[in-house]
Amino acid sequence: MVKIIVDGKELEVPDHYTLLQACEDAGAEVPRFCFHERLSIAGNCRMCLVQVKGGPPKPAASCAMGVKDLRPGPNGEPPEVFTNTPMVKKAREGVMEFLLINHPLDCPICDQGGECDLQDQAMAFGMDASRYAENKRAVEDKYIGPLVKTIMTRCIHCTRCVRFTTEIAGISELGLLGRGEDAEITTYLEKAMTSELQGNVIDLCPVGALTSRPYEFQARPWELNKTETIDVMDAVGSNIRVDTRGREVMRIMPRINEAVNEEWISDKTRFIWDGLRSQRLDQPYIRKNGKLTAASWSEAFDAIATVAKKTSAGEIGAITGDLASVEEIYALKLLMGALGSTNMDCREEGSALDPSLGRSSYLFNSTIEGIEDADALMIIGANPRFEASVLNARIRKRWRTGEMQVAVIGEQTDLTYDYHYVGAGPDSIEQFINHAPTKAEKPMFIIGAGAFTHKDGAGVLASLAKAAKSLGVIKDGWNGFNILHTAASRVGGLDLGFVPGEGAKNTSEMLSNTDLLFLLGADELDMMKRTRGFTVYIGSHGDVGAHHCDVILPAAAYTEKSGTWVNTEGRVQRGSRAAFAPGDAREDWAIIRALSDVLGKKLPFDSLAQLRSKLFEEYPHFAAIDEIAAGDETGVENMAKGKVGKLGKTAFVSPVTDFYMTNPIARSSAVMAECSALANGQKLEAAE
Repeated sequence: MVKIIVDGKELEVPDHYTLLQACEDAGAEVPRFCFHERLSIAGNCRMCLVQVKGGPPKPAASCAMGVKDLRPGPNGEPPEVFTNTPMVKKAREGVMEFLLINHPLDCPICDQGGECDLQDQAMAFGMDASRYAENKRAVEDKYIGPLVKTIMTRCIHCTRCVRFTTEIAGISELGLLGRGEDAEITTYLEKAMTSELQGNVIDLCPVGALTSRPYEFQARPWELNKTETIDVMDAVGSNIRVDTRGREVMRIMPRINEAVNEEWISDKTRFIWDGLRSQRLDQPYIRKNGKLTAASWSEAFDAIATVAKKTSAGEIGAITGDLASVEEIYALKLLMGALGSTNMDCREEGSALDPSLGRSSYLFNSTIEGIEDADALMIIGANPRFEASVLNARIRKRWRTGEMQVAVIGEQTDLTYDYHYVGAGPDSIEQFINHAPTKAEKPMFIIGAGAFTHKDGAGVLASLAKAAKSLGVIKDGWNGFNILHTAASRVGGLDLGFVPGEGAKNTSEMLSNTDLLFLLGADELDMMKRTRGFTVYIGSHGDVGAHHCDVILPAAAYTEKSGTWVNTEGRVQRGSRAAFAPGDAREDWAIIRALSDVLGKKLPFDSLAQLRSKLFEEYPHFAAIDEIAAGDETGVENMAKGKVGKLGKTAFVSPVTDFYMTNPIARSSAVMAECSALANGQKLEAAE
């Protein structure tokens, strides 16, 4: 720790702090444009000038000077820094004047207006007139893809975007060309950026040079209602803010949560909002003479009741989809219990995960934050860049320290960091175990859906669980055995035990061999296997499930309901309703409750509060919001007792082949369709 005096206030700060951080710890407000806590220091903008007592007779850039660089006073007094002297104020006003020489001052038509750092700081340090009469510099706008719009005349060359793409996203596609008046931020070849995190440069840009292309001229920030909620595009559970105007979602922004997503979100999370308006189910439908026709709620319920009365309990099944919240899965479980059926499955992908073994057998046990403690990482059957982009950025963050080695069994692809490639399939696991380095203090396995949905999935998990103990992946105070899920609903469903009972049918068997099947937003299924029986689809979008069903019950999307989701590490998080569902669509739990009444199996709750009360009584850990009820090691030990058998050579394949098309909302989004076409090299036919 280092002692320092800031504006007469003495304090102790860590010796790695910059002057800017020390000043902020002392409560002083220091303006800045180029400095960002999660990026390397550039020292470009010079807005953070402060005065150092005993230093040079000129202001110093506080972001680029460390507290260790300051000299003590002549008698050993702590070094002294001033942030509010006339000299500092005049210096900052001078910097602001220089920044505004070439800035176009087009705030009335700028999408950043009202949220602009330059606007805010010009209020404090700007002048009411310019002393420069020369023509302003103009720069051509650059094309960097369908997500980020550029107005480069506004750019102040803080290089935040360049540092983000290079350091965090792991792509070197943005850079600064030229010098002086000719300096420009560009992608060199003016091609679309290829990162799944590129939308974060919009938040990082302190001016209006980089803005959201889909959101262009849509709304002003003061028109929007802001709701804090949870993302469901993957199993990371990124914390987000949904901005709405009336009934429409206008944009989605990240919230800071150091333990989950820091302050980043993926492009799918950020730009999915136009899919919330398209292909929506807003009234019930019944299939008559091979065609879906509009119906009332009572007609739809009566059609289901007619079939249910003729169907035995063993011929009724239920499958939940990737976006379902805990509340509706629990309601469906109660309904299935009331109907006397144990044919239910939340494992839409048909995985080998078994909740009866224990909670640690299906969680990301080290937690997402724990990645920063690992010194060796083995990725098995996962592509975290596509399956969990924000988590992949955390892996890259740790890898950049040089203190973690990475190895991969599975697909050989660009993960944005270097790794040792061991092999493609289960046969490589044994080879790795026999030759694994033993010097790692905190080794970690990340096991993806490519492994646990493999035809040898149970054997693969058993062999990895055995290896975890022998290689020190599990030891006192450390559990590095991590399951990486791809669906937001999966851990919640497994926690609820929404899996087939003894002798009951799993997902594949229910599809081909049940008389009455309930699909709760389940759209990632091969519905061509469904050749007989009556299918009921409860969901928000007209996707695969809706196209192949006999009755559609329109439900709310994730932004239109209050719900609980459990992320891949087992963290319970609560999402809030930001808008209302369109037309006659209702919240899923309410649909199930109303249906139970018609079926003569009335469920014991009439409101969401009553449902949650019963849920918390049966599963208390769901009441602990933003906490992880950690599973003990017994889950992995039980998994290790499983039969391994002879593992085959069939390669592990990630289920996420197209990052932009993983769920019904994404497939309804025109923006995601354009990104998908670009990523797959297809010819775009987008109308300008």
